Amino acid sequence: MHRLLILAAIAATVTNAQSLTGVFDIHAHCDPDVTPRSIDALNLVRLAKQKGFRGLVLKNHYEPTASWAALARQEVPGIEVFGGIALNRSNGGVNPAAVERMAKVKGGWGKIVWMPTFDAENHVKLTKEQRPFVSVSRGGKLLPETLAVLDIIAKYKLVLATGHSAPEESLAMIREARQRGITSIVVTHPLNQYVRMSVAQMKQAVALGAMLEFTGNAVLGLQKENEFKDYAAAMRQVGFAAVILSSDFGQQGNPLHPDGLQSIFEGLRKEGVAAAQIEQIVKSNPAKLFGIH
Repeated sequence: MHRLLILAAIAATVTNAQSLTGVFDIHAHCDPDVTPRSIDALNLVRLAKQKGFRGLVLKNHYEPTASWAALARQEVPGIEVFGGIALNRSNGGVNPAAVERMAKVKGGWGKIVWMPTFDAENHVKLTKEQRPFVSVSRGGKLLPETLAVLDIIAKYKLVLATGHSAPEESLAMIREARQRGITSIVVTHPLNQYVRMSVAQMKQAVALGAMLEFTGNAVLGLQKENEFKDYAAAMRQVGFAAVILSSDFGQQGNPLHPDGLQSIFEGLRKEGVAAAQIEQIVKSNPAKLFGIH
Protein backbone atom coordinates (compact mmCIF):
# COMPACT_ATOMS: atom_id res chain seq x y z
CA MET A 1 0.00 0.00 0.00
CA HIS A 2 2.83 2.39 0.89
CA ARG A 3 4.49 1.76 -2.49
CA LEU A 4 1.20 2.45 -4.26
CA LEU A 5 0.88 5.78 -2.47
CA ILE A 6 4.39 6.78 -3.53
CA LEU A 7 3.67 5.83 -7.15
CA ALA A 8 0.43 7.80 -7.04
CA ALA A 9 2.26 10.86 -5.72
CA ILE A 10 4.85 10.62 -8.50
CA ALA A 11 2.12 10.26 -11.11
CA ALA A 12 0.32 13.30 -9.72
CA THR A 13 3.52 15.36 -9.89
CA VAL A 14 4.07 14.39 -13.52
CA THR A 15 0.44 15.13 -14.38
CA ASN A 16 0.54 18.54 -12.71
CA ALA A 17 3.80 19.61 -14.37
CA GLN A 18 3.31 22.29 -16.98
CA SER A 19 4.28 21.05 -20.43
CA LEU A 20 7.30 22.63 -22.09
CA THR A 21 5.98 21.68 -25.50
CA GLY A 22 5.49 24.87 -27.49
CA VAL A 23 7.54 27.16 -25.23
CA PHE A 24 9.14 30.13 -27.01
CA ASP A 25 11.86 31.61 -24.79
CA ILE A 26 12.77 35.11 -26.05
CA HIS A 27 15.65 35.69 -23.60
CA ALA A 28 18.19 32.85 -23.59
CA HIS A 29 21.83 33.45 -22.67
CA CYS A 30 24.53 30.98 -23.70
CA ASP A 31 28.16 30.59 -24.71
CA PRO A 32 30.27 31.84 -26.39
CA ASP A 33 30.24 34.92 -24.17
CA VAL A 34 32.53 37.12 -22.10
CA THR A 35 30.78 36.09 -18.89
CA PRO A 36 30.52 32.50 -17.61
CA ARG A 37 27.61 30.59 -19.17
CA SER A 38 26.24 27.16 -18.35
CA ILE A 39 25.70 25.92 -21.90
CA ASP A 40 26.71 26.85 -25.43
CA ALA A 41 24.30 27.94 -28.14
CA LEU A 42 24.15 24.69 -30.13
CA ASN A 43 23.71 22.48 -27.07
CA LEU A 44 21.06 24.83 -25.73
CA VAL A 45 19.10 24.61 -28.99
CA ARG A 46 19.47 20.81 -28.97
CA LEU A 47 18.23 20.67 -25.37
CA ALA A 48 15.32 23.00 -26.10
CA LYS A 49 14.25 20.91 -29.09
CA GLN A 50 14.47 17.73 -27.01
CA LYS A 51 12.23 19.33 -24.37
CA GLY A 52 9.66 20.34 -26.98
CA PHE A 53 10.36 24.08 -27.22
CA ARG A 54 8.92 25.83 -30.23
CA GLY A 55 11.71 28.38 -30.30
CA LEU A 56 14.48 30.40 -28.67
CA VAL A 57 15.98 33.85 -28.98
CA LEU A 58 19.73 33.75 -28.35
CA LYS A 59 20.83 36.84 -26.44
CA ASN A 60 24.27 38.34 -25.97
CA HIS A 61 24.78 41.77 -24.46
CA TYR A 62 27.93 42.55 -26.41
CA GLU A 63 27.75 41.07 -29.90
CA PRO A 64 25.06 40.26 -32.48
CA THR A 65 23.59 36.74 -32.57
CA ALA A 66 21.90 36.62 -35.99
CA SER A 67 24.68 34.40 -37.35
CA TRP A 68 24.40 32.12 -34.31
CA ALA A 69 20.73 31.63 -35.08
CA ALA A 70 21.48 30.79 -38.71
CA LEU A 71 24.07 28.17 -37.74
CA ALA A 72 21.80 26.73 -35.03
CA ARG A 73 18.94 26.31 -37.51
CA GLN A 74 21.30 24.52 -39.87
CA GLU A 75 22.64 22.17 -37.20
CA VAL A 76 19.38 21.62 -35.30
CA PRO A 77 16.46 21.80 -37.72
CA GLY A 78 12.89 21.72 -36.49
CA ILE A 79 13.02 24.55 -33.95
CA GLU A 80 12.62 28.30 -34.43
CA VAL A 81 15.86 30.09 -33.48
CA PHE A 82 16.34 33.85 -33.66
CA GLY A 83 19.10 36.30 -32.80
CA GLY A 84 19.40 40.01 -32.34
CA ILE A 85 21.62 42.86 -31.27
CA ALA A 86 21.92 44.76 -27.98
CA LEU A 87 23.01 48.35 -28.54
CA ASN A 88 25.78 48.45 -25.97
CA ARG A 89 29.18 50.09 -26.47
CA SER A 90 30.83 47.04 -28.08
CA ASN A 91 28.22 47.24 -30.85
CA GLY A 92 28.76 50.96 -31.30
CA GLY A 93 25.98 52.04 -28.97
CA VAL A 94 22.78 53.19 -30.64
CA ASN A 95 24.28 52.35 -34.01
CA PRO A 96 21.93 52.32 -37.03
CA ALA A 97 24.58 50.75 -39.28
CA ALA A 98 25.06 47.79 -36.90
CA VAL A 99 21.31 47.20 -36.73
CA GLU A 100 20.95 47.22 -40.50
CA ARG A 101 23.87 44.82 -40.96
CA MET A 102 22.40 42.49 -38.36
CA ALA A 103 19.04 42.51 -40.15
CA LYS A 104 20.76 41.60 -43.44
CA VAL A 105 22.68 38.56 -42.14
CA LYS A 106 21.97 35.50 -44.30
CA GLY A 107 18.71 33.82 -43.36
CA GLY A 108 17.14 36.90 -41.85
CA TRP A 109 17.04 35.35 -38.39
CA GLY A 110 18.25 38.49 -36.61
CA LYS A 111 14.87 39.72 -35.42
CA ILE A 112 15.19 41.73 -32.23
CA VAL A 113 16.92 44.97 -31.27
CA TRP A 114 17.52 45.56 -27.58
CA MET A 115 18.15 49.16 -26.71
CA PRO A 116 21.23 49.50 -24.44
CA THR A 117 21.26 47.12 -21.49
CA PHE A 118 24.28 47.11 -19.14
CA ASP A 119 25.76 50.15 -20.89
CA ALA A 120 22.51 52.14 -20.82
CA GLU A 121 22.79 55.58 -19.25
CA ASN A 122 19.95 54.67 -16.89
CA HIS A 123 21.70 51.45 -15.80
CA VAL A 124 25.11 53.06 -15.25
CA LYS A 125 23.66 55.95 -13.26
CA LEU A 126 21.47 53.68 -11.12
CA THR A 127 24.44 51.48 -10.24
CA LYS A 128 26.62 54.59 -9.64
CA GLU A 129 29.36 53.13 -11.82
CA GLN A 130 31.99 55.56 -13.08
CA ARG A 131 32.24 54.48 -16.70
CA PRO A 132 31.03 55.52 -20.15
CA PHE A 133 27.40 54.88 -21.03
CA VAL A 134 25.06 54.90 -24.02
CA SER A 135 22.20 57.40 -24.16
CA VAL A 136 18.92 57.04 -26.04
CA SER A 137 17.60 60.50 -25.12
CA ARG A 138 18.71 63.87 -23.87
CA GLY A 139 16.61 66.50 -22.14
CA GLY A 140 13.51 64.37 -22.53
CA LYS A 141 13.90 64.02 -26.32
CA LEU A 142 14.97 60.90 -28.17
CA LEU A 143 18.33 61.31 -29.89
CA PRO A 144 18.59 61.36 -33.71
CA GLU A 145 20.41 58.02 -33.71
CA THR A 146 17.60 56.48 -31.65
CA LEU A 147 15.08 57.68 -34.23
CA ALA A 148 17.27 56.30 -37.03
CA VAL A 149 17.37 52.89 -35.34
CA LEU A 150 13.59 52.93 -34.98
CA ASP A 151 13.28 53.57 -38.71
CA ILE A 152 15.48 50.53 -39.44
CA ILE A 153 13.42 48.39 -37.08
CA ALA A 154 10.31 49.48 -38.95
CA LYS A 155 11.94 48.89 -42.36
CA TYR A 156 12.91 45.29 -41.58
CA LYS A 157 9.89 44.52 -39.37
CA LEU A 158 12.07 43.76 -36.36
CA VAL A 159 11.12 43.57 -32.67
CA LEU A 160 11.96 46.55 -30.47
CA ALA A 161 13.00 45.74 -26.89
CA THR A 162 13.52 48.65 -24.50
CA GLY A 163 16.56 47.22 -22.69
CA HIS A 164 17.58 48.89 -19.44
CA SER A 165 16.14 52.27 -20.36
CA ALA A 166 14.40 54.44 -17.78
CA PRO A 167 10.59 54.09 -17.76
CA GLU A 168 10.09 57.54 -19.27
CA GLU A 169 12.58 56.73 -22.04
CA SER A 170 10.85 53.43 -22.74
CA LEU A 171 7.47 55.10 -23.01
CA ALA A 172 8.88 57.76 -25.34
CA MET A 173 10.42 55.07 -27.56
CA ILE A 174 7.17 53.10 -27.63
CA ARG A 175 5.18 56.18 -28.68
CA GLU A 176 7.66 57.04 -31.41
CA ALA A 177 7.95 53.43 -32.54
CA ARG A 178 4.21 53.16 -33.01
CA GLN A 179 4.15 56.38 -35.03
CA ARG A 180 6.87 54.94 -37.27
CA GLY A 181 4.95 51.75 -37.93
CA ILE A 182 6.63 49.35 -35.51
CA THR A 183 4.10 46.77 -34.33
CA SER A 184 6.26 44.39 -32.24
CA ILE A 185 7.46 46.08 -29.05
CA VAL A 186 8.41 44.58 -25.70
CA VAL A 187 9.43 46.24 -22.43
CA THR A 188 12.45 44.37 -21.08
CA HIS A 189 11.87 43.09 -17.50
CA PRO A 190 9.91 46.14 -16.22
CA LEU A 191 10.17 45.10 -12.55
CA ASN A 192 13.93 44.70 -12.73
CA GLN A 193 15.99 46.95 -10.45
CA TYR A 194 17.56 48.55 -13.53
CA VAL A 195 14.18 49.52 -15.01
CA ARG A 196 11.69 49.93 -12.14
CA MET A 197 8.45 50.60 -14.00
CA SER A 198 5.42 51.27 -11.88
CA VAL A 199 2.21 49.38 -12.59
CA ALA A 200 0.73 52.62 -13.92
CA GLN A 201 3.64 52.97 -16.35
CA MET A 202 3.33 49.33 -17.39
CA LYS A 203 -0.36 49.88 -18.12
CA GLN A 204 0.55 52.93 -20.15
CA ALA A 205 3.07 50.89 -22.16
CA VAL A 206 0.42 48.26 -22.85
CA ALA A 207 -2.10 50.92 -23.88
CA LEU A 208 0.48 52.22 -26.36
CA GLY A 209 0.79 48.76 -27.90
CA ALA A 210 3.76 47.16 -26.11
CA MET A 211 4.06 43.82 -24.37
CA LEU A 212 5.83 43.29 -21.04
CA GLU A 213 8.57 40.70 -20.52
CA PHE A 214 8.87 39.13 -17.07
CA THR A 215 12.12 37.19 -16.73
CA GLY A 216 12.56 34.02 -14.71
CA ASN A 217 15.98 34.61 -13.21
CA ALA A 218 14.65 37.60 -11.25
CA VAL A 219 12.41 35.31 -9.18
CA LEU A 220 14.56 32.18 -9.17
CA GLY A 221 18.33 31.98 -9.23
CA LEU A 222 21.45 34.00 -8.53
CA GLN A 223 19.88 37.30 -9.61
CA LYS A 224 16.68 36.86 -7.60
CA GLU A 225 15.20 40.24 -6.70
CA ASN A 226 11.43 39.73 -6.98
CA GLU A 227 8.91 37.37 -5.41
CA PHE A 228 6.46 35.22 -7.32
CA LYS A 229 3.62 37.09 -5.64
CA ASP A 230 4.94 40.37 -7.10
CA TYR A 231 5.02 38.87 -10.60
CA ALA A 232 1.56 37.37 -10.29
CA ALA A 233 0.08 40.62 -8.98
CA ALA A 234 1.64 42.74 -11.73
CA MET A 235 0.59 40.28 -14.44
CA ARG A 236 -3.00 40.38 -13.25
CA GLN A 237 -3.05 44.17 -13.15
CA VAL A 238 -1.73 44.64 -16.69
CA GLY A 239 -3.58 41.64 -18.15
CA PHE A 240 -2.10 38.34 -19.30
CA ALA A 241 -2.72 39.18 -22.96
CA ALA A 242 0.17 41.68 -22.75
CA VAL A 243 2.61 39.54 -20.72
CA ILE A 244 5.54 37.43 -21.90
CA LEU A 245 7.45 35.10 -19.60
CA SER A 246 11.06 34.33 -20.59
CA SER A 247 13.84 32.55 -18.75
CA ASP A 248 16.83 34.96 -18.90
CA PHE A 249 18.84 31.91 -17.82
CA GLY A 250 22.22 30.67 -18.97
CA GLN A 251 24.31 31.94 -16.04
CA GLN A 252 26.64 29.46 -14.36
CA GLY A 253 25.04 28.42 -11.08
CA ASN A 254 21.48 28.94 -12.31
CA PRO A 255 19.23 26.16 -13.60
CA LEU A 256 19.31 25.38 -17.29
CA HIS A 257 16.53 27.08 -19.22
CA PRO A 258 13.96 24.21 -19.31
CA ASP A 259 14.45 23.28 -15.64
CA GLY A 260 14.30 26.91 -14.57
CA LEU A 261 11.10 27.52 -16.48
CA GLN A 262 9.44 24.47 -14.91
CA SER A 263 10.26 25.84 -11.46
CA ILE A 264 8.91 29.26 -12.44
CA PHE A 265 5.66 27.70 -13.68
CA GLU A 266 5.31 25.97 -10.31
CA GLY A 267 5.96 29.21 -8.42
CA LEU A 268 3.36 31.10 -10.44
CA ARG A 269 0.78 28.34 -10.02
CA LYS A 270 1.24 28.54 -6.25
CA GLU A 271 0.30 32.22 -6.54
CA GLY A 272 -2.92 31.31 -8.33
CA VAL A 273 -1.83 31.83 -11.94
CA ALA A 274 -3.81 29.33 -13.99
CA ALA A 275 -2.15 26.79 -16.26
CA ALA A 276 -3.90 28.34 -19.26
CA GLN A 277 -2.48 31.76 -18.37
CA ILE A 278 1.03 30.31 -18.13
CA GLU A 279 0.55 28.69 -21.53
CA GLN A 280 -0.42 32.08 -22.92
CA ILE A 281 2.53 34.04 -21.56
CA VAL A 282 5.26 31.51 -22.37
CA LYS A 283 3.92 30.12 -25.65
CA SER A 284 1.32 32.09 -27.60
CA ASN A 285 2.26 35.65 -26.59
CA PRO A 286 5.97 35.42 -27.46
CA ALA A 287 5.10 33.74 -30.76
CA LYS A 288 2.72 36.60 -31.49
CA LEU A 289 5.46 39.14 -30.73
CA PHE A 290 7.74 37.49 -33.31
CA GLY A 291 4.98 37.02 -35.85
CA ILE A 292 4.97 33.22 -35.69
CA HIS A 293 1.55 31.73 -36.33
